[in-house]
Amino acid sequence: MSAETGRGAQLLGALRESPATIPGLGALALFVVWAGDEAGYPLTHWAPGALIVLALLAIALIGAPQRWREVPTAVRVAVACLALYTALSFLSILWAHVPGDAWEGADRTLLYLFVFALFALWPQRGASAALLLGAWALAMTALAAFVLLHVDAAADPASLFGEQRLRYPVAYENACAAIWCMALWPALLLSSSGRFHWALRGALAGGAVLLADLALFSQSRGSLYTTAIVLVLVFAAMPWRVRIFLVVAPVAIGIGASAPFVLRVGDRLKHGGDVHGALDTATLAVLLAAALVMALVALGGAIESRGVVARATAARLHRAVGTLAIAALLAVVAGGLIAARNPVARAEHAWNTFKGGYSANNANVNRLVGGLGSGRYDFYRVSLDEFLAHPIVGIGVDNFAEQYLARGRESETPHYPHSVELRALAETGVIGVLLAVIGLGGALLAAGRAAFSSTVRRRDPLAAIAAAAALAGFAYWFVHGSFDWFWEFAGLGAPAFALLGIACALAPRREAPPTSAPRRVVWRRLALGAGVALALAGALSLITPWLSQVQVQNAAKVWPTAPRQAYSDLDRAAGLNPLSDEPYLLAGSIALRFGDLDRADREFSRALQRTPRDSYALLERGAIASAHGERAQALTLLQRAHRLNPHDELTQAVLRVVREGFRVDVDGLNRSILLKARRLE
Repeated sequence: MSAETGRGAQLLGALRESPATIPGLGALALFVVWAGDEAGYPLTHWAPGALIVLALLAIALIGAPQRWREVPTAVRVAVACLALYTALSFLSILWAHVPGDAWEGADRTLLYLFVFALFALWPQRGASAALLLGAWALAMTALAAFVLLHVDAAADPASLFGEQRLRYPVAYENACAAIWCMALWPALLLSSSGRFHWALRGALAGGAVLLADLALFSQSRGSLYTTAIVLVLVFAAMPWRVRIFLVVAPVAIGIGASAPFVLRVGDRLKHGGDVHGALDTATLAVLLAAALVMALVALGGAIESRGVVARATAARLHRAVGTLAIAALLAVVAGGLIAARNPVARAEHAWNTFKGGYSANNANVNRLVGGLGSGRYDFYRVSLDEFLAHPIVGIGVDNFAEQYLARGRESETPHYPHSVELRALAETGVIGVLLAVIGLGGALLAAGRAAFSSTVRRRDPLAAIAAAAALAGFAYWFVHGSFDWFWEFAGLGAPAFALLGIACALAPRREAPPTSAPRRVVWRRLALGAGVALALAGALSLITPWLSQVQVQNAAKVWPTAPRQAYSDLDRAAGLNPLSDEPYLLAGSIALRFGDLDRADREFSRALQRTPRDSYALLERGAIASAHGERAQALTLLQRAHRLNPHDELTQAVLRVVREGFRVDVDGLNRSILLKARRLE
């Protein structure tokens, strides 16, 4: 029997013993679709996908019932804590100032619970887990190749960039980089395994170059620093460092050779020049580098698979490569210290730019090395203040935006804290943080047993490699998400929880003692009843906000030509989602465009009944009251709007007009609001 035939038989046997693999492949295919579609950020994109994940989970539960007591204790703790965190997220609707946003945030957490359960509850073998990871990494590589060629062929490539940073297929540049960097790590680590076919190892290594270069087009500082951190963690934790180095070295050389051409595209966009020519050159350089690395790693894999090197020679080569790896590490550290010149001064500069905001960055150099200035320092300050003000259960999930409008100092209007840890602190309090820490600790304990246990490495070496590859991908999401708003992108969060679940599924398991037949029947019936009830409740929670948002989008499309239909769609949307004020806000805005101030006032009033602290609705009602000559009412409403959004220049201007005894020009106000919204896009 050939080695390839043996691997095929091993894979078939692993699939039979890992019944959740097929549903898992379906979920990973969904995640690839999300990656190419705004990273699954809009509710109308991820909510129907969440229903698909729920259906896949139900299929796995029905087709291969899993005994709860056979699941490793650490995994049970992780699932239970994530379930309790999800329940807390739903409960936070009760005290959230914007209950509609809290409902959406709770539903997103529910999606992550479904994903983690689908991948973590059923045991995996190394072959089946490697199939999941390899298929996902190769699919993401194929998507990356498509995106690269699409950008290169675009008639107006500048429209796909935000200034000099690629923001396609995700409108947020940092998330655009992260979707490729998450897949890079499974591709890189799997390609180092001698248990893969040599051609597949080459394809994965070449894919790692392509994924890294495409991420570099977005010039994300976070992805650059996170990649360095994860690389250190990989070499510090993995016992097969020499094998990893043998793949990392050519991949790093390929990225280093093509990176200048990639960065040149951003420079041309920023300073002017032949963008099309720079894109053509960069695309050719990236594809050529990926192809050469693929060929080199495949050649090395073919030589290794044929066993043409004697064992003694292989041992000497292993020691030589290990020495070379240490020398390379020392050279990198020394080069970094030389480049930094004065590390203390560099650290102080980084901190000062971080506190100073965007204006503190050096605009004369590439943004990757120009400083750490952004609005995050202020975002984090407000997050910590909100945690101190609401330490037990927080302000409610996804309710950061309103608090920042009232307390922020930057001109930005962030919806989220830009940190997964601060999100948990500010929005779910101490209780949420404890649940998150215990649950994540349990999951990492189980995953660590799979990746680093000598028993697992002896019994199923591929399982240890697959667990390490999955952990590295999750580590990237978690580290980068510690200073960015990645929890809110389902196309990032769902794959991250899937990777963590795959690593947990490879943890060693013990058979639970049998229970008596009558008792087993009772427990199964109870579990079935509870599961059906929870599944129906979860499906309903996902369906109604999704359908409501579909109606809102329909109204936004048809209102210029069919305002009555738009109003009807928005009434249905408000009925489907009884917590959201968005249908009424849009209805009020439409009424203003047609000059119907009375209807607009009614719609904004209905919006305020659902979200009393909505500064936009208060501003519009105040302007309408002023236009009607109701100065006292206008002042009351506008002063409330100003307290809730004290830095908004339009609110300040309208309030000043009313205080001076004049009436507000409602049409002029809304033209200014539209212009401001377009500038922020």
